[in-house]
Amino acid sequence: MASAADSIGGTEQSHISVPVADPGAWATAMNNLGIMPMGLTGQQLVSDSICIQGFDPNLGIIAPINPMMAGISLVPPPPVQPELPVIKEIIHCKSCTLFPQNPNLPPPSTRERPPGCKTVFVGGLPENASEEIIREVFDQCGEIIAIRKSKKNFCHIRFSEEFMVDKALYLSGYRMRIGSSTDKKDSGRIHVDFAQARDDLYEWECKQRLLAREERHRRKIQEDRLRPPSPPPIMHYSEHEVGLLAERLKDDNKFSEAIAVLFTWIERGEVNRRTANHFYSMIQSANSHVRRLMNEKAQHEEEMELAKEHFKNSLLAILTQFEQITAVFTAATRQKAWDHFSKAQRKNIDIWRKQCEELRNAHSEEIMGIRREEEMEMSDEDLEENPCKKIRMDDSALAAQSCALREENDSLRWQLDAYRNEVELLKKEQGKAHRSEEDHTHEQQLHFLQQTMHSMQQQLLRLQEELKSKELELEQARDEQHYLEGEVFSLREKLLNSSDSVEGTNHTAEAPEKGLNGTAVLYHHREKNNEAVMRGPLRSEKEALLLGVISTFLHVHPFGANIEYLWSYIQRLDAKISASELERLMVRLPNMFKQEFSGVGATLEKRWKFCGFEALNSA
Repeated sequence: MASAADSIGGTEQSHISVPVADPGAWATAMNNLGIMPMGLTGQQLVSDSICIQGFDPNLGIIAPINPMMAGISLVPPPPVQPELPVIKEIIHCKSCTLFPQNPNLPPPSTRERPPGCKTVFVGGLPENASEEIIREVFDQCGEIIAIRKSKKNFCHIRFSEEFMVDKALYLSGYRMRIGSSTDKKDSGRIHVDFAQARDDLYEWECKQRLLAREERHRRKIQEDRLRPPSPPPIMHYSEHEVGLLAERLKDDNKFSEAIAVLFTWIERGEVNRRTANHFYSMIQSANSHVRRLMNEKAQHEEEMELAKEHFKNSLLAILTQFEQITAVFTAATRQKAWDHFSKAQRKNIDIWRKQCEELRNAHSEEIMGIRREEEMEMSDEDLEENPCKKIRMDDSALAAQSCALREENDSLRWQLDAYRNEVELLKKEQGKAHRSEEDHTHEQQLHFLQQTMHSMQQQLLRLQEELKSKELELEQARDEQHYLEGEVFSLREKLLNSSDSVEGTNHTAEAPEKGLNGTAVLYHHREKNNEAVMRGPLRSEKEALLLGVISTFLHVHPFGANIEYLWSYIQRLDAKISASELERLMVRLPNMFKQEFSGVGATLEKRWKFCGFEALNSA
């Protein structure tokens, strides 16, 4: 065993000695991650047909392949021979020995791999296994960042890279024996599995966020590259810019940019009484380009007519050549020449002749269509509607003369428009001077009418208040009437009962007097009660609750609130309450609530305010 350890040498720098007869699941995973399984002596454990092409064993473990790289999932996996068992051998270390499990037993099970997993769980460790022994065994899988060992024969090992976890999983199922001891505490069957660590998940999420940021940055650069350039900014209106713009409007090359600036200024509302003349001159300059554009259109139409004529002549020449080729084929099919050709030659000539005739017919139909279009264009209606075509039918002298007359006519018309505009401006200025006095008197009349309307609105509001008070008095009178009718009915019943009693005539004579006196007393008492109700105590517990809510609401609103606002708030608490009931309750308590009018004219509004504290201070 010592010789084996001596032959190994530095185990910290060597790979795990895992001889594999045939590539299985572990070898495939290691190969996909770019890891070459090597023995202690440096021999290759997997054939070259399975491993990465061009892998150099002297380079050791290569860099891991990022599974998030574009196209990594498109590469087909290397061919793997299925259903071939993986044969594990004994692994010798300095302090311990690892014995593989029975190959007939099923492979150790593992949980689902967490994203970005760099930590493994190692269970079943010997009780006497120290952290140095664990580091010695698993240090061959890769760089270990941390080992967290528990007292219950398990630990967690965190590696620096994800692919090292796959190498550590290969050791799952091995039996570890420390030294040559046969003590039960010095041996144990280790189980290696994926572990879910917060540090691994955090690093994986950071990497995903970094990739997402890079993708967004790449997409933004692509969008910026494909975005069309923004139009140049339009300068603001000024006297200096107006002069420059007027010069650019006269230039044919800069006209398109200048007319866009003029349109923007007009849309912005830069036209006013002070700048109207400047804008009129610029619009006049823009109108002068209409003649130029019409001339350019006529020139392009002439060029188009020439091109059509050239096209028609070319088509006629092509049609002539088609006719000549067709004549050749027709002559070749005559008997004196046709008998000298072979069967294959006759077949080819026949095919060529049919193709040529089809092309000639299509070509002739196209020429006939062009001629029909020309005939339609040369109709009388088109000649009357299109003056440019009339000019082209005349000779060059008449055309030049008509153009000169048209230019002179346009200049005279523009001068007339300018004079007419100046006359209208003068008329407007004179009319405004005469209209100033009339406007003043009209404004005074409007002011007087507004004042009368305001006074009428106030009178209307006072009449409405009086009407509401009368309605309240009428309702109270009706209540008193009903109450008295009930009292009279009850007194009549008492009188009838007393007449049937044993008392005799004395009692019957005294009863009506008492009844009448009682009625008078009750009526007098009822009047006092009604007066007290109008300006006194509350009738029920509901009114007391409403009084508290109204007082609190109006105390929060020191500037008062109208009856509709107050009613909308209280209706949330009691949907059956009406605005007239609230107003009657506040009218009955003038020491707690008072009315004030705010606003002028159409905005006149009646507001209720809470004045209970003022009444207490005055008392």
